[in-house]
Amino acid sequence: MTESVLKALHVLGAVLWVGGMAFALLVLRPSLSVLEPPQRLALHGQVFARFFKIIWHGMPVILLTGYAMVFGIYGGFGSVNPAVHTMHLLGLIMSAVFVFIFFSPWPAFRAALDAGDHPGAAAAADRIRKLIMLNLALGLITVAIAPFGP
Repeated sequence: MTESVLKALHVLGAVLWVGGMAFALLVLRPSLSVLEPPQRLALHGQVFARFFKIIWHGMPVILLTGYAMVFGIYGGFGSVNPAVHTMHLLGLIMSAVFVFIFFSPWPAFRAALDAGDHPGAAAAADRIRKLIMLNLALGLITVAIAPFGP
């Protein structure tokens, strides 16, 4: 029962994070072309703010449930196969990329947007997009590896 609950929370967190990135990059962003640049940037600001709150809740759930399964159920990292080690590494990298986004280009985006600096906000939004694209690729690799876990 405990393992099932941990796996369910772990997978739900991953679905929200990876699915949210996929939606943002593959559906929302291309659809924004119908808006004028100032409106597009304002919408990006609203979307990022909401999505980043989800990640700040989901990321710790993913990490904590992963560690709970590794140490509480599977006997530690010495007892799990390479897929788990790979997922762990990719999850830590994704977390670091997200923390970097949140504390570097995201504040730059908000400051530029608040100052009416649309080119500056657009440049920061593009940096965020590229980093989210990196995280999406890492997340999809992680999801593809997951069935090979314990």
